[in-house]
Amino acid sequence: MSTPVEPQSPALETPSVTKAKISTPGPASPGASYSAGRAKLPTSAAEAPATEPIGVLSGEHWLQQGLPRPGKNEDTDSALGSDIDSSTASISSSILNYRTINGRTYHSDSVTDGEYWGPNDPKHIEALDIIYHACDLMFGGKLHQAPLIESNLRNVVDIGTGSGIWAIDFADEYNNCNVIGTDISPVQPSWVPPNLQFEINDATKEWAFRENHFDFIHMQFLNGAFGDLTEVYKEAYRCCKPGGWLEHSDLSTMIKSDDGSVLPESAWGQWGKLFDAAGRKIGKIMAMADNGLMERAMRDAGFINVKVKNFKMPTSPWPKDPKQKEIGLYYYAAISSDVEGVMQYMFANVLGWTQEQIAVFAAYARRELKDMSIHGYVRWKVVYGQKPE
Repeated sequence: MSTPVEPQSPALETPSVTKAKISTPGPASPGASYSAGRAKLPTSAAEAPATEPIGVLSGEHWLQQGLPRPGKNEDTDSALGSDIDSSTASISSSILNYRTINGRTYHSDSVTDGEYWGPNDPKHIEALDIIYHACDLMFGGKLHQAPLIESNLRNVVDIGTGSGIWAIDFADEYNNCNVIGTDISPVQPSWVPPNLQFEINDATKEWAFRENHFDFIHMQFLNGAFGDLTEVYKEAYRCCKPGGWLEHSDLSTMIKSDDGSVLPESAWGQWGKLFDAAGRKIGKIMAMADNGLMERAMRDAGFINVKVKNFKMPTSPWPKDPKQKEIGLYYYAAISSDVEGVMQYMFANVLGWTQEQIAVFAAYARRELKDMSIHGYVRWKVVYGQKPE
């Protein structure tokens, strides 16, 4: 097997930055191309092309495989296995009328008439917080990549705030500005910095904020939340102050490897394809960071000075680099603790898998996560742009 190419550590090497070329500033119509002479490319789930020609394996395929046996690189009695598990353990009104699906709770139908695949129960929220910490390490401790000037910050909003952990950290660091965190579920804590408040809002609808209000609009980890990203960014454009910034960081659902160790027919090789197939069935974008989607949509909405930064997040602690190994450990802890919860809505309710099929697939996914000869990673992308003065 060839030597794996390890993900770049943000602390050791600056991630790649792409500066956008803008032809005409100002908001563009939904059907307009973002650059003269360039064909309109998809920015919605309905327009997106198929991801890869390799077939998607059904739930029945996994059920026929039976439960996996421990692999040769997964010795459950080894020091490596013990280290992973012990480290994982150490990390580890109508609005409140949540829907319950196969034992997991989801957002209330009274908040939004759209579908969102992620549970909102404590187990899933804890996993999201672990992912947030992995992102914090990956981004080198930076709460934003956009070139913000602290003296200019008056009003900031975090769209899809989840447990509110980013909004809390930002309000603590920039305590002279007002911060709002919005979400479709009230799962945020009550003890927060005095300059922070949380609101229940559906970002897929018209935003309940006045025009030209926010100096900074932040979005993170929202794959599967939107069907048309350009329309969401146009609401951000409307509510952003001239000279203000929009920043969106998100990931691809496709698990990749630089040495071919993630096989197309493996559980993690199938993971992103299955989520993408389910997203298409309900009209939602799952592979948010793929195919230049975010930067195109941001330009189409009218933002200028658009820049892109790319990152890699290991799916387990396989890298030799200590920083990357720690990031991979946190990703492993988050995903392995709730594989079934992440899969439940999209695989069972959308793709029609049985609970037995989900359980077998999850067993293969966990076994592959513990196999240190599999050098998987997920690609993250941070895109930020500025509203013209």
